[in-house]
This record gives sequence, structure tokens and C-alpha cells, in this order.
Amino acid sequence: MSLRRTMLPLLMLTLAACTATQRPGVQDPVVNEIAEEYVRLVLAVGEHDEHYVDAYYGPAAWREQVRAQARALPAIVGQAAALEARLASLPAAVDSLSALRQRYLSRQLQALEHLARKRLGETLGFDAEARALYDIEPPVSTEAELAARLAPIEQALPGEAPIAERYNAYIERFAIAPDRIEAVMRAAIAEARQRTAQHITLPAGERFELALLKDKPWSAYNWYQGNYHSRIEINTELPLTVTRAIELAVHEGYPGHHVYNALLERSLVRERGWVEYSVYPLYSPQSLIAEGSADYALTLAFPLEQRIRFVEEVLFPLAGFDPAEARRYVEVSEAARVTGLATIEAARRYLDGRADAAATKAFLQRYALASPGRAEQRLRFFDAYGAYIVNYALGESLVADYVERQAGSDVAARWRVFAELLATPQLPSSLR
Repeated sequence: MSLRRTMLPLLMLTLAACTATQRPGVQDPVVNEIAEEYVRLVLAVGEHDEHYVDAYYGPAAWREQVRAQARALPAIVGQAAALEARLASLPAAVDSLSALRQRYLSRQLQALEHLARKRLGETLGFDAEARALYDIEPPVSTEAELAARLAPIEQALPGEAPIAERYNAYIERFAIAPDRIEAVMRAAIAEARQRTAQHITLPAGERFELALLKDKPWSAYNWYQGNYHSRIEINTELPLTVTRAIELAVHEGYPGHHVYNALLERSLVRERGWVEYSVYPLYSPQSLIAEGSADYALTLAFPLEQRIRFVEEVLFPLAGFDPAEARRYVEVSEAARVTGLATIEAARRYLDGRADAAATKAFLQRYALASPGRAEQRLRFFDAYGAYIVNYALGESLVADYVERQAGSDVAARWRVFAELLATPQLPSSLR
């Protein structure tokens, strides 16, 4: 499924030179037909799964036609397989970006077929689902390995109580008061946008709206509307801390999901006419790139020392906290970002039936430092989204390795590689 790594620099140069007037490869009319039918299949699966279509800004008539047709899941499975076979029969693409497009479409169709089979009742274990839907092999972590990852926090927060209790008692001292959340979030998003715009040319007219709400199985969500517009929703049901506000500003906004979707719309949908990117199927390899790049974006946009300074000088005063406490607080928060593998292991045990809800919540509190409320929310997430949790920590690691392998320690080069990654039809297996 992957291009050879030696081709990737050429791929990036090709992308940088792309304009709307470039001639497509000779096979593109056929690929375009397949891409349109792929979009319709994604919309058809969405009629059976309310979470599946994360974003769609293609022709409204296509969605209306799909709803009128009311395709059954067995028919969708057969149609996806037929499209995969048709793609496989095409001659090799004439340029590397078109070749990557074909591989992307093929792998997305395979994931769609697996998802439709799952909705028909086919059982996939956690690891098999991660491979089938997200193009990733999740590692297995032992409890001893997960406990060892918490050693820096144990040292930073000494005491007799369980580490999760110590950590949450400390971190929630910096939970933002409800009447200050919007101001802190807007300041964090504005700073993230300003930092992003220094390195990435954002589409003219890009914008977002911010909404605060409750009673969701997730902490925040970006609903991309098309036309470079996002709706960013923040779940305020559980305590929202200052560093979490920065994480969400970056992840959902700049240079995370909002920028990712806007660059795809500009570079692939508008400039190249690739309609497959006008729809985003949530349970697909695309999500590992999307979530991984959005998580890695924190390190890129806010290196630790700069994050500490921003919290100290801007967000703590806005939230009403003592700036003198900023450094220790941010450092402890950063140390706790190692818990992603524990959350994946909790999901694996729970979804494979090896741990019940109570045991899973206890595991999340012990090894992922979740508060009781956060553990309950994560359990709801596992129930709603299955193995989707692999896309965060594993996606971040994959994207970080790829960007830093291509760019080294050069900050400007990292931003350039990151932007090129967002604007190409990448698969997780293409980055390894």
C-alpha cells in the first residue's frame, strides 16, 4: 500500500508545483468516475450509520439521490468490491500524485467495505478493526510498561494517594471557570491561528464558529462545513483546564482539523477536481492522518517553552490563575501526554470482551490518569466509536516520525513538510 520513501520528496515537489491548470493523467476520467461513485457509497453507508459521514460539501443532489435509492448494506459491499477491482485493473498512473490518489481510493474503499460488513454483524476484534479501517497495527502494552511511563509524574507529584488522584487533584486546580471558558478558548485559537499563518498560507476567507455544549462522548469536535468554514464544538461537561484549552485550539482548529480540511478542499477538491475529498468517512485510514496530524500540531505550533510562556503571559491571567504557577503546571501536563497507549490498551480489552465497564474505568484511572468522570466519558467513546481511539496516539507518533525524518530539526522545514502532508492523498502506510 505504500510508495517507496525515495519517491516522497519528489511527491512534495510535485504538489508544490500543482495548479488548477495542470493536465490530469490519461486515466483520470476513469478514476474520476470511480471517485464519484465512492462518494455516493460513503453517503449510502452514512444512511446506515449516523457517525460515518463526518463532513460532506459535495453536490447536494448526490446526497438526495443516495437517500432516494436507499441502498442496502449487502449491495454496498458488492459495489465497493467492484470499484476496488476496477481500480486495480487500471494502468499505472503517469505521475506520483495520481498514483497515490489511486492507492488512497483503493484503501478507503476497502475500509468502507469492512465497515459495511461490520454493520451487517460481522465480528472484528480490536486489532483486526484497526488494521481494516485505519491502516495501522496497534501495539500491545503490558501494565508494567504503562506504569513505567507514569514515573515522571510520580516524581513530580509525590504522595500516598494513587497517582491518578494526585494528578487530577493537581491539574483540576487549573480548571477554567465556566464564565471564562469562551475567552480562554478564543485567545488560544487566535494564537494558534497566528502561529500557523506564519508558516502556512491559509485559504482566503477561511473561518470558524465556536460553540460550547455538554453531554457528548468526546471532548471537542470539528464539523467541517466546506467553503473553508468549520464549526468547533467544545464539550464543557467535564472540567476544562488551561493546557487542554490549548490542545483543543490546536487539534480542532489551527493547524489541526480546520486547516487539514481547508487545505484538502483548496488543493485537491478545487484545484484538481478530486471529488473524493468532498466527503470524509470517519471510519477510514483518512482519520489516522487527520487525528495524528492534529495531535502532532501541538508540538509543532507550541514548543514546550513557548507554551509555558503563552500560558504564563496570556491564558493564566485570562483564567484568573497565578502566572508564577504556570511553568510547573504546563510541565506536569506535558508529562501526562504519554498516556495514549494506556487508553488504546483499555479499549482493546473492553471491546474484545476481556474487561467489563467497571474494570475498564479502573484501568483508565490507573494507567491513563483519567478522573472518574473522564473514564466514564471514554467508555462512552469506546461504545460509540469502537477502535477509533487508535488514531490519536498512534497517528501522532506516525506523523511525528514522518515529519521529523523528512525535515530533521529545522523548524521551517517541519512546517513545510507538515503542510505538504495535509494537502496530499496520504495513507498511514505511505508514511512508514
